[in-house]
Amino acid sequence: MFLTRSLTVDGKRSTRHQHMNHVSSTGSLQKYSSCSTIFIDDSTVSQPNLKSTIKCVALAIFYHIKNREPDLRLLEIFDEKCHPLTKEPVPDDYKDHNPEHKHIYKFIRTLFNAAQLTAECAIVTLVYLERLLTYAEIDICPSNWKRIILGAILLASKVWDDQAVWNVDYCQILKDITVEDMNELERQFLELLQFNINVPSSVYAKYYFDLRSLADANDLNFPSEPLCKDRAQKLEAMSRISEDKFKDIVKSSLKRSASLDNIAPRRSAAILS
Repeated sequence: MFLTRSLTVDGKRSTRHQHMNHVSSTGSLQKYSSCSTIFIDDSTVSQPNLKSTIKCVALAIFYHIKNREPDLRLLEIFDEKCHPLTKEPVPDDYKDHNPEHKHIYKFIRTLFNAAQLTAECAIVTLVYLERLLTYAEIDICPSNWKRIILGAILLASKVWDDQAVWNVDYCQILKDITVEDMNELERQFLELLQFNINVPSSVYAKYYFDLRSLADANDLNFPSEPLCKDRAQKLEAMSRISEDKFKDIVKSSLKRSASLDNIAPRRSAAILS
């Protein structure tokens, strides 16, 4: 977990392993289920809870960047210099300046608002992000944090959200990124996770309470209600099904740029607690 494995509640790392405005903030994507029924918002997650959860997730990521190892390993697919999210030139000193907490929050919040994602999805995004850091033995830093977060959101939204958002839809939010780049980011992220996208309810609960401890230590608000038992079991089952599908289909695919859009689980209606 992000506190027991790599951070303490004051944001200090305990072990190794364990330029903004790149997104369009106007409008949101209208999402539909596989039966073409209009998107139903999750009534158990209010907007204040979403805002508070994203603030805490962004803070955990901020501390990861701040307390990273000096000799970190970088992968090209996440490097914003090699794969920019905007047509604007990336500054030469882009590797030298840590993003502020508010910049990380703004980046995540804009994507979540536009794609109409839930607070639960934000927690799973952090699970996938930290799993990537451990499996790939890399650190998150000023040059790669946006693309690592984007990759984690891509997977989390397809596996855990009631209506999947397609990669081409994210290209409406990040105006200058190509769908081919988005597909390749998603594919490599999944392979680096070794196709392990299963999140047991116990893992989700641990992250929830760790985030609440982080919020308390930093005078932030955090939702007081954890995931209900039925919802947790349904989400766990969804991640297991998706993991099997992703593993079988992606490994058999010969197209490196193929997207997981065609195999993301489709739900006919939102699951309400």
